[in-house]
Amino acid sequence: MTGLHKIVVVGAGAAGATTAETLRAQGYDGRLTLVGAEPHEPYDRPPLSKQILAGSWQPDRIRLRAPDTYDRLGIDLRLGTDAVGLDRTGRTVELADGTRLPADAVVVATGVRPRRLPGDEGLSGVHVLRTVDDALALRTALTGGVRLVVAGAGLLGTEAAVAARGLGADVTLVGPDPVPLLGPLGPQAAGLVAAAHRGLGLRVRQGRVLGVEGARGAVTGVRLADGTLLPADAVLVATGSLPNTEWLRGGGVPVDNGVVCDALGAAGPGVWAVGDVANRPDASTGGRRRREHRTQATEQAVAVARNLLAGTGTGATPFAPLPYFWTDQHDLKIQVFGEIDGTEPSHVVEGSPAEGRFAAVHYADGRVRAAVAVNLPRAAGRLRRMVLSGVLEAPTPSSV
Repeated sequence: MTGLHKIVVVGAGAAGATTAETLRAQGYDGRLTLVGAEPHEPYDRPPLSKQILAGSWQPDRIRLRAPDTYDRLGIDLRLGTDAVGLDRTGRTVELADGTRLPADAVVVATGVRPRRLPGDEGLSGVHVLRTVDDALALRTALTGGVRLVVAGAGLLGTEAAVAARGLGADVTLVGPDPVPLLGPLGPQAAGLVAAAHRGLGLRVRQGRVLGVEGARGAVTGVRLADGTLLPADAVLVATGSLPNTEWLRGGGVPVDNGVVCDALGAAGPGVWAVGDVANRPDASTGGRRRREHRTQATEQAVAVARNLLAGTGTGATPFAPLPYFWTDQHDLKIQVFGEIDGTEPSHVVEGSPAEGRFAAVHYADGRVRAAVAVNLPRAAGRLRRMVLSGVLEAPTPSSV
């Protein structure tokens, strides 16, 4: 830890908060500052599109740590202010309020922000879902019978659509594919999700969204590429995200669809990246990518904190996790290990899709590449082992 007396972590989400906590757990006793753009203490984001939006949880329940944790750990928590610049030469981080924080090392954990749609600027009734305040605002708007169009049928859009339907909204879900989530979940699991959506009375529309339209300052609908206008009292834009890297311009940090870092998490001397904003090597493809999954944000934060303290020498360990995510779709609890390719064959290894609970592996070139479990949490350990080893464990399943 020689030469590390002041560390600044920019971004107070799960990745940033875990980085700061791990630095303390690993013995770092110097000055440690955690900067967050939101006014709230670090909290968990996955429940925003489910329990918080549905109203079954209150915001206090998603707080990551007890209120006194950061004081107890000696972490200087700066909330409600953005970082606006990084001076690597002068070793300082500049905040929006004019404060300059000295730093021997900076960890970039600024995450992502939602993409917007053409025409949505200044229109009431257009929502995004990234923060707890976003979730509460959308929940307030979803009084019974409100016509909600969800633009984007990925994990966030589908989860939010289910929650909104539970609140009594008249929901239309729009995405480019005929079956939502077919790519990330595979055909069996995606088929169950589609059936659950139909059972809830959720309309699914295939189409490419061009933008939103409005009148007298309020949204009136969503325009599709085929010319169709879907009438709407409210619109949720869930069409993807953009990394928050603008504040790094001119700071000498490599930026290309996120902060470009190596497998250790290092983006250059004294600069590290974690979480959704980190564009790191991808062992499965040989290229680079950002992954926006909750578990990897935490796992990478632990690895980067350790590597930061170890330096880039022999004590550092490359971060090469098994891709993993989960999603809750009404009464379906779905876990995915590895990355599913819809063109690869699959085998059911436990349960049955017809019963609404099963585990399946996807394979290529004679090796297990990915696995999915629906309502079978006990299968997680076995599926993880098979994907890591590439070997299908007995008993031999029937092909589906």
